[in-house]
Amino acid sequence: MGAIHVLLLALSLTTLTATAHNITEILSHFPEYSLFNNYLTQTKLDGEINSRDTLTVLVLPNAAMSALAAKHPLSVIKNALSLHVLLDYFDAKKLHQISDGTTLSTTLYQTTGNAPGQIGSVNITDLKGGKVGFGSAAAAPGSALEATYTKEVKQIPYNISVLEISQPIIAPGLLTAPAPSASDMNFTAVLEKAGCKTFASLIASSGVLKVYQTAADKGLTVFAPSDEAFKAPDVPDLKKLTNAELVSLLQYHALASYSPFGTLKTAKAPMSTLATNGAGKYDLTVSTAGDQVTLQTGRDTSRVATTAIDAPPLCIFTVDSVLLPPELFSLSPAPAPGPVTSPSPAPVGSAPAPASAEAPSSLSSPPAPPTETPEGAPAEGPGQVEKSTSDTSAGSLNAPAMFKALFTVSASAILSVYLS
Repeated sequence: MGAIHVLLLALSLTTLTATAHNITEILSHFPEYSLFNNYLTQTKLDGEINSRDTLTVLVLPNAAMSALAAKHPLSVIKNALSLHVLLDYFDAKKLHQISDGTTLSTTLYQTTGNAPGQIGSVNITDLKGGKVGFGSAAAAPGSALEATYTKEVKQIPYNISVLEISQPIIAPGLLTAPAPSASDMNFTAVLEKAGCKTFASLIASSGVLKVYQTAADKGLTVFAPSDEAFKAPDVPDLKKLTNAELVSLLQYHALASYSPFGTLKTAKAPMSTLATNGAGKYDLTVSTAGDQVTLQTGRDTSRVATTAIDAPPLCIFTVDSVLLPPELFSLSPAPAPGPVTSPSPAPVGSAPAPASAEAPSSLSSPPAPPTETPEGAPAEGPGQVEKSTSDTSAGSLNAPAMFKALFTVSASAILSVYLS
């Protein structure tokens, strides 16, 4: 029993000391960073920061942030701010104890896949006179470090550190790169380049492409199945769908909101899709394991594989499987067992019984689908009010969260008895 008590003690202490962070809540206590905090929310970088452990956020005072944001679209501002999120923990003590006086730190921008070479890294150098400088690792050798460390703002060792720096860190070409317009985006070209030619062809021929383009300026997230996904043996024959059903299926692969990867990782409540209407929920739920995000339809699951493009307010992901909504598809029911009878012995030399008939198709008779033409969105389509993923009811508490809560209470009670 002693070993069990020690194990419960260790697990309880691990659970109780685990610390989550919320960068928006942290910065809300410092009005001098309100503009920086506001842009973290607009670009959805707050979700990415909150979903990660062991990082450092280099915040800018309002004046410096205002200069950075001036005349730049949101997609460029997001890339610039991503360069201010270091994927390592630094506090004042560690800054002044950098080995050899200088180091390179990878940033959140490096994880986007849009940072060739060392553009996604930051040079940190312990300068003379107690100063610490920050600059782009992609800058020309000998270039001056444009930003300097000012002060500590908030630390949760060794989970998150918030430090103030004097001015923005700018990587070469970061602010001058052309910003794509969501409405003018060549969706089919992006999808074909990402290996989703079949999906691109379907949205073009069905008219759903126009729905996507209309929704893009207000916020759109697309989950595009790869070409291999359409070849999977469990994918029903889409040719048997009516045009209205095909439109609903393709609209089911998109959200009427900008939800980048970090936002998906922290999503709890079911997410409405462009297909959501009065005839069916057509929603998606998300499960996360480490850095892997899986979409669940209620009938099947699909892993979010890659980010084809992330340019607020548009995000396009590739997924491993075609998303099949229960409103259109259902599993074939098992045949009812017949009465048990004693079979008569087969005559000697008789032919074997023929094989059973082929199982029925998995395509069910769906409820009445939307009747709108492909030229426009269905009722409550792209213009619908986005449901906040943070609004959850008591019934939406997932099993892991409930288990963790019960375990924490139980372990704490055992710890209390053990220590008394």
